[in-house]
Amino acid sequence: MDQITDMLPEAPPPETPARAVALRPRNAATLILIDRTRRTPKILMGRRHPGLAFMAGKFVFPGGRIEPADRHMPVAGALSGRANDALAQRVPRGGDGLGRALALAAIRETYEETGLMLGTRAYGPPETAPAGSWSAFRAAGVLPDLEALHLIARAVTPPGRVRRFDTRFFAADRITIAHTVPDVVSAESELVELVWVTFTEARRLNLPRITGVVLDDLEIQVKGGFAPYLPIPYYYERSGKRMRDVL
Repeated sequence: MDQITDMLPEAPPPETPARAVALRPRNAATLILIDRTRRTPKILMGRRHPGLAFMAGKFVFPGGRIEPADRHMPVAGALSGRANDALAQRVPRGGDGLGRALALAAIRETYEETGLMLGTRAYGPPETAPAGSWSAFRAAGVLPDLEALHLIARAVTPPGRVRRFDTRFFAADRITIAHTVPDVVSAESELVELVWVTFTEARRLNLPRITGVVLDDLEIQVKGGFAPYLPIPYYYERSGKRMRDVL
């Protein structure tokens, strides 16, 4: 699993390898779980292992890049038309089904990093499932439900990084968790701690910069009830300047 980079750093690192300058970002996705059952919403965040070489000890959302199996997993429901349109914008050679694969990558990564399966048992187990993590969904009788996902933002790692991602940030309500596998998070795992925190509490944590930026976008969406007219920001860098467009 590849964790998303801090996509909008304060300044480029010195002596950037030449190959990193032209490195094409890899399609990736992350998922923010929200608990709106009480007056003050809470969001799920995980703390990365302090011994990791990359983003040690940072609090993040589960996420990572698309895997081939993500294009073949059966689903219940579909992304909203607006989300599909936004996901298709400014994606050279994106290909058919990219939005669907991104949404499934977010769900799969969430399961792999937290043990939480998002989906539904209303239609019975998937008839088929690719090998690997998706086979656990079939065994648990859970179909991923794309209709439950909201697209929040998109951000691209700036040029010059050794690893680059073109990441889409999705959100879903806690009530969409259909099954939980225990003991995925431990002192030896990639995420060593999971916490449900308010927006105010989240901003006090040790966060990557882009995570704090997307938290602001998410709070706007939550307050607006994920209304279809709310903006979906797109963050990227051009000629060394941070840019923010709306999809």
